[in-house]
Amino acid sequence: MPTPKTLAMRRLDAARIPYDVLAYPNTLRDAAEVAAHLGVPTTTVYKTLVVERTAGKPLLVLVAADRQLDLKHLATALGEKKLQLAAHRDAERLTGLQVGGISALAVRDGAFDVVVDGAAGALAHVCVSAGQRGLNVRVAVDALVRLTGARFVDAAADTTPRPFSDQ
Repeated sequence: MPTPKTLAMRRLDAARIPYDVLAYPNTLRDAAEVAAHLGVPTTTVYKTLVVERTAGKPLLVLVAADRQLDLKHLATALGEKKLQLAAHRDAERLTGLQVGGISALAVRDGAFDVVVDGAAGALAHVCVSAGQRGLNVRVAVDALVRLTGARFVDAAADTTPRPFSDQ
């Protein structure tokens, strides 16, 4: 049976942007676990985090599964004094979506400023939430940025283990 279209998929269809639907158990909440289940690199699965500002629209920040949001770094890059990661309850209230299914493709246009961690700029495609737990879409990075009005910002710290070097 085909997967019912989510708002994110309908938005991609309306813009004639090709995408692949990737399903995974809706009990998975960690982006790295989602990547492992889908058999794709963690560098290509992007989680969507809701970040609140002291003034202005909240942010949707897309960060790869193998990276961790650095709020101080993000605040500096955006010229903000203070940013705060939204609590799950607040993220759901602000987006109207469940945590684990929050997607920049499924929120009201203009309700959020969308930023994508700069690491995505080196990729052709990324996997992002389709607006429902258990569903991602694989979409071209440039199309995602164009459709969401996102901009690239260095927002994350790399959490990939690195070999020891004493140099």
